[in-house]
Amino acid sequence: MTAKIIDGKHFAEDLRGRIAGHVARLKAAHGITPGLAVVIVGEDPASQVYVSSKAKQTAEVGMNSFKHELPADTPEADLLALIQQLNADPAVHGILVQMPVPKHIDPNKVIEAIDPAKDVDCFTPANVGKVQIGLPGPVSCTPLGCLMLLRDELVSLEGKHAVIIGRSNLVGKPMAQLLLRDNCTVTVAHSRTKDLADVVRQADIVVAAVGRPQMIKGDWIKPGAVVVDVGINRIPAPEKGEGKTRLVGDVDTQAAAKVASAITPVPGGVGPMTIACLLANTITTASLMSGLTPPGDLTA
Repeated sequence: MTAKIIDGKHFAEDLRGRIAGHVARLKAAHGITPGLAVVIVGEDPASQVYVSSKAKQTAEVGMNSFKHELPADTPEADLLALIQQLNADPAVHGILVQMPVPKHIDPNKVIEAIDPAKDVDCFTPANVGKVQIGLPGPVSCTPLGCLMLLRDELVSLEGKHAVIIGRSNLVGKPMAQLLLRDNCTVTVAHSRTKDLADVVRQADIVVAAVGRPQMIKGDWIKPGAVVVDVGINRIPAPEKGEGKTRLVGDVDTQAAAKVASAITPVPGGVGPMTIACLLANTITTASLMSGLTPPGDLTA
């Protein structure tokens, strides 16, 4: 068997097209231009590239983009004060503070300072709780992107056994909640799970988010399973030259593709969906803040 490659880049392009349509309708019908504020502290190259991509795509769909770049030695109090300004700004419907922040800043204080109504990353305790009990609001961007790819591939997830490898607040835990809401039977495993390979072999759906390059081997995959690889890891690539690296996921893609029915690549799988879902969440928050029902076709 050769697995179908799930093209997250193409799916994200289609989603951004639908988002642009909703932005245009919000402007025309209600005079609302959704605004996304992104804050970055420090000069981490990977974070800079990611934030620039977010700002570019925000503008491309017709939203207002507010980018705040702060030096690495910015006092915690100054960052919290900026967040309060953004909370109070009616032109801002979504706030994202790029993580990680410098070590002298408490990330929990940063998250708790964001108005839950503008929390498009779904990190605040209030929004995490809403996801748990199924109330309307933003959903964590990466898990939401994974869910959309799975629904597109499988149509119905009901009755499927999903194994999530990874228990982070960013991916593993919210992913479990979303799959439970779609009537999956969910197992959350991790690097310390006993007989992890045997647990994974039971899965109709595998979501790998453990942060270890190519940890999930091909012979761990149940024949016909769908594999979603959230991992983004850099490993040495001596074939490209001295000091060169390449991106790989948490799954040994080449081996897994011989067994799975479908698999996301790295790069080009889950990654593009994360930013697209961030924009979709901004539409959700802008709608809710304006007393409107968020469009149902963006995250269906």
